[in-house]
Amino acid sequence: MTSVVSQLAARGIEVEPLLRQRDAALEVGSEQRLRELLHALPAAVYLTDAAGRITFYNEAAIALWGCRPTLNSDQWCGSWRLYWPDGTPLPHDQCPMAIALRENRAIHGMEAAADRPDGTRVPFMAFPSPLRDGAGAVVGGVNMLVDITERKSAEAVALQFASIVESCDDAILSKNLDGIIQTWNNGAERLFGYTADEIVGQPVTMLIPRERRDEEPSILDRLRRGERIHHYETVRRRKDGSLIDISLTVSPVKNGAGRVIGASKIARDITERKRAEERIRLLAHEVDHRSKNLLALVQATVHLTQGDTAQELKAAIEGRIQALANAHTLLSQSRWAGADLHGLVGEELAPYRLETDAEPRIRIEGPSLALEPNTAQSMAVAIHELTTNAVKYGALSVSMGRIRVEWSCATDGRFVFRWTETGGPPAKPPARRGFGTRVLERLVRGPLKGEVRYDWREEGLVCEITTPELPRPGADDESEQEWAIPAASD
Repeated sequence: MTSVVSQLAARGIEVEPLLRQRDAALEVGSEQRLRELLHALPAAVYLTDAAGRITFYNEAAIALWGCRPTLNSDQWCGSWRLYWPDGTPLPHDQCPMAIALRENRAIHGMEAAADRPDGTRVPFMAFPSPLRDGAGAVVGGVNMLVDITERKSAEAVALQFASIVESCDDAILSKNLDGIIQTWNNGAERLFGYTADEIVGQPVTMLIPRERRDEEPSILDRLRRGERIHHYETVRRRKDGSLIDISLTVSPVKNGAGRVIGASKIARDITERKRAEERIRLLAHEVDHRSKNLLALVQATVHLTQGDTAQELKAAIEGRIQALANAHTLLSQSRWAGADLHGLVGEELAPYRLETDAEPRIRIEGPSLALEPNTAQSMAVAIHELTTNAVKYGALSVSMGRIRVEWSCATDGRFVFRWTETGGPPAKPPARRGFGTRVLERLVRGPLKGEVRYDWREEGLVCEITTPELPRPGADDESEQEWAIPAASD
């Protein structure tokens, strides 16, 4: 090339104009190729002059902005409106391109968002850089905008998922295939007592009781095979050493290549459910036990109750069964936790109260006393036998008769129940012990482990029942005590 120029100069031909034309042609061709290259890029790219006026933008930029800015007029950015990532408005003269030109420095990955005229908002990352001439002076700028809508959506989903995990009441944790805990949510802290700082990086066997350590290798083997473990009920240990019943769901965690690299665990506290199941089991056992006792008593009452006539026999049976029904009603109201003695006495004597009398016919005095179910049924029958005797032969057989029922509990636990009749026929010891008397004595001396004392006074019967100590609700009343009903020959 140099020899050609020398030859032209030797012939007297002006070389400089020719060189300038050549350079201009080369520059135009180079710029055209550059524009074609920029149009082919999938990322939004635009150019500005030194004053920030847009001189070029490619098709991807039009797609991102949703509009076509006016060349050599619109400045800094071709978007309709701009916003910071937090949603506050971003003036165009403070956008990343404006900063890059004003401060003469490249900016890498500043985030912002552009509103399109149709109302959609596009988050993007900007990579503006100043363009300089041979002398280093800024002659313009180039900016590439990367649409990060998908990344933001993924981040939003991840944040939402993380929020769900953190706010979940269940314990959610992850571990690697060596059994080392990797993550730990607030639910896990509440359930097990360890903070994330204390437990992350530690082996998951910290949570497993020694007698259940053989569970973990089996779980890891199944995970390596890609299996999911559903609602596995087991026991784990808290930080304070206490044990807790949990339902465990374990799922394999895979990397992008589909290889299992760890596991996620969801542990749910099932303590209350286990307690409920135990209560149901105990209740079923108790219902079975009490039903057998109750039916045994009813059966014995039917077979052994005596009466001179069929009507008397029927009335006697109905009365005793009704006494048991009254006790059963009170027990049912307390869900078989116990029955109040005042309620038992009141239910039995309710038909004989005369509210119009100046002086109450029935007086009931005693502290509130809850009786466990077996004791309540024994006392119900005992009170019924005393009431039946009073109706037939005692104070309730005449209009002026009165009954006073009182009880007390001594500090040593001894229970005293006193039945006092006045105003009725003179009380006389019976010529023979009737069935009712034998039932009363057998119930008191059997299930109640007490004694019965009768005082046959001129003014009426006094019956005193004493027991060393009454079983109370909540005590162990599951002993298989049987209702001791006297035989006909007793």
